[in-house]
Amino acid sequence: MYRNKKISLVIPAYNEENLIRDTLSNLPPCFDYIYVVDDLSPDHQNKIIEEVAVHDPRIHLLKHTVNQGPGGAIITGYLQSNLDGNDIAVVVGGDNQMDLNEVENFLNPVIDGKTDYAKGNRFLLKELEHTLDSMPKTRLIPNWIITFITKIASGNYRIMDVVDGYTAISRNAIDTINWNKAWKGYGYPMDFLIRINAYGFRVMDIPRKAIYLPGVRQSQIKGLQYALKVSPMLWKGFLWRLKFKYLYLNFHPVILFYLMSFVLLPLGLISSSFLAYDKLFLDGASVTAPRSIFSALLVLSGLNFLLFALVFDIQEDQSSKQEHF
Repeated sequence: MYRNKKISLVIPAYNEENLIRDTLSNLPPCFDYIYVVDDLSPDHQNKIIEEVAVHDPRIHLLKHTVNQGPGGAIITGYLQSNLDGNDIAVVVGGDNQMDLNEVENFLNPVIDGKTDYAKGNRFLLKELEHTLDSMPKTRLIPNWIITFITKIASGNYRIMDVVDGYTAISRNAIDTINWNKAWKGYGYPMDFLIRINAYGFRVMDIPRKAIYLPGVRQSQIKGLQYALKVSPMLWKGFLWRLKFKYLYLNFHPVILFYLMSFVLLPLGLISSSFLAYDKLFLDGASVTAPRSIFSALLVLSGLNFLLFALVFDIQEDQSSKQEHF
């Protein structure tokens, strides 16, 4: 236990034969339960997990019969954590890339009622220089691109490093969110942020040290390919959040502003593109002053509606967090 709270540790594991033993060594005493979730891994990681579990009875191996992805493995751990009566579930990867000596920094804000979901951020000032020096440069730009898109999709505008999987979540948040519809594959951290915001829970960034072992490929994610793959999921999650948060839970005009921008801005861009094409490559007969003005008005109106929608969305997110205190 930690500060009179039961704490669990959830570790999704797939092809972690080389690193899972190190991940499970010297686990802090604050954890009451440790769930290693095998996502139908084809290697020999389970044999290693079972060997370590002999010396640490807190370790429980949960096995999937169908590969679900890391998000699905974490959800399995979440649900088991609540069944066993834990108050907070911490998540780290099975690749020995997250320092569990920092776990109290994640637990304290949740216990103190300052947040419902504490997530790692390797770019906060305390760790920024170390992260920039140690993180492969091929992962920096995709990380920033995904973070920017996720800010808008999730409505959490004050977060960074959205792909970081070092997290701690309250029992109440696990109980409340419908995890059956959550994204279970790669990209789950962003989907979780979308759902946490939609249900009105708070997110807090926690500085944590980035760990990259020389000569060892820990992350199985390829930066640009990953960004392209999760973008459709983020768009779908964004639309779901607007519907769930601003129609089902509490009607808010922000959804009308978003809808108007979705209609006017594409129409304006299509109309402007047609006029530009006609002017440059055809005889330009369609390019008239009224049509040009109308196209410009569509684009400007769409941009205005989009900006107002973003402002309202940010204000709503800030006010909902203040109501918790």
